Amino acid sequence: MKGANKLDVIYEDNHLIAINKINGLLVHEAKDSDVTLEELVKDYIKTKYKKPGDVYLGTLHRIDRPTSGVVIFAKTSKAAARMSGLFSSGNIDKSYLAIVERIPDPFSGRLEHYLVKNTEKNVVKAYDTPKNGSKKAIMDYELVGEINKNVLLSVNILTGRAHQIRVQLKKIGVPINGDLKYGSNLVFSDQSIALHCRKMSFIHPVKLEKVDIIAPPPKNIVWNEFKGLIVQERK
Repeated sequence: MKGANKLDVIYEDNHLIAINKINGLLVHEAKDSDVTLEELVKDYIKTKYKKPGDVYLGTLHRIDRPTSGVVIFAKTSKAAARMSGLFSSGNIDKSYLAIVERIPDPFSGRLEHYLVKNTEKNVVKAYDTPKNGSKKAIMDYELVGEINKNVLLSVNILTGRAHQIRVQLKKIGVPINGDLKYGSNLVFSDQSIALHCRKMSFIHPVKLEKVDIIAPPPKNIVWNEFKGLIVQERK
């Protein structure tokens, strides 16, 4: 399949494979004719290992189409079941980087909101108190730095809700750059947003070893000015 050889594979063993997803690529189940990341990874495995027939691939989680960064798949059903357990129990640390339009007040903190998704419009709204059908969302954020009026935040999510970081940052008045759906005043030509899944850490479900999967941000004008700060943040 065209594009499989361009995958940025950042981790692979006999059980798992992790990709640094580019902006604009759906992870799973495209409603249109677009190729998905899942399809590209299957083709990569099929080609690399010369596998006949269908290739097994467990899709464990997703990140939004306009978001870049770490996406992990399972190469065996055993690994898929165990990794799904880690995701559902909150035993995977998920760290993101976000570039926003203004400095948050306070500079760091924990956000707790109740999210309601409108599936028809594919938009989520955050509330301070529980609503019918709402799901609690928790995340921590911290100011990393500001350059040319663009502000870099480090974000760790404790729950995995749809559009969680995007809507929670909008709720406190700091929308993510490029995210028109959630209040940004900026538009990027590739329709991306300045949100990147930087790192996922967990105990390997088979090897039982600590794994840190780190994805470099896109190399473009949006992220390049923060290159120095991102290197420091990683340490």
